[in-house]
Amino acid sequence: MYAWIWRKLPFGTPGKLIGSALLAGLTVVLLWYVVFPWAEPLLPFDDVQVTEDGGGTEPADGGPADGGTDGDGGDPDGGGADDYELPYDTETNNPVPDENGD
Repeated sequence: MYAWIWRKLPFGTPGKLIGSALLAGLTVVLLWYVVFPWAEPLLPFDDVQVTEDGGGTEPADGGPADGGTDGDGGDPDGGGADDYELPYDTETNNPVPDENGD
């Protein structure tokens, strides 16, 4: 198909290059402004299941259903922010600068 298009474009190699670029650009514009807007309602990208009021079932651990906080400073599991154990060292990639700023 592409070889047929290349043979049918006029004006030698420069015309074929310009014609190919125009055909590619027209294809992108057609897809962007016609095909994608037509297909968007048919695709499930906006079908989310998250609600702001948390109207679902209670979790098994008895915590809040919406995954929010228990009023303890931002941790839905009941602990503070410092209760998390990180699986890596946070100091090695963040060295303390000396007095010269290096």
